Amino acid sequence: MGVIGKDFKYKLIENFLDKNEIFLLSSYCDFFHKTNQKYFCGQSPAKDTGQYGNGLMESLLLLKKSKMEEHTGLKLLPTYSYWRLYTYKSFLGIHKDRPSCEISTTVHIAGDSEWPIYMDGTPVITKPGDAVIYLGPELEHYRNKLEGEYQTQCFLHYVNADGPYKEFDKDKRPAYGLPKI
Repeated sequence: MGVIGKDFKYKLIENFLDKNEIFLLSSYCDFFHKTNQKYFCGQSPAKDTGQYGNGLMESLLLLKKSKMEEHTGLKLLPTYSYWRLYTYKSFLGIHKDRPSCEISTTVHIAGDSEWPIYMDGTPVITKPGDAVIYLGPELEHYRNKLEGEYQTQCFLHYVNADGPYKEFDKDKRPAYGLPKI
């Protein structure tokens, strides 16, 4: 079942995560946010927390590779993961992604309110466990200000193994779980 074609922009995948994965990831992110001062992005614990290449999220990146290949119809190379716990009034400015994010997914882990992601101006609403697959460098995407208290998202990024960005395998790192060089 391939979705990547000339008309492809994005696709909502319901239940991308199962209930056990949601519990594990939401508990981990909440615990990390409340206890780990090192990754508060230079801000107080009440602000957003995020992390590039986290071991648990890198494992999810590898675990979900076959599901991503099933939904895209492509052989994929995982590049990197990034997770963030957003807080009240956080937003994501309008942007396109870098080549390492050729085929991306934003995965809704947890949250206390709806917070649509806009794909090419169209709002897409997810619930915990849902994901949106999209072409990061081609599609403008953004989020308006979060009106709820929090939402946790994980971003899993891949490139087409036979495409123009294949040199971004592992985001040009020697191994998964390492920081960006």
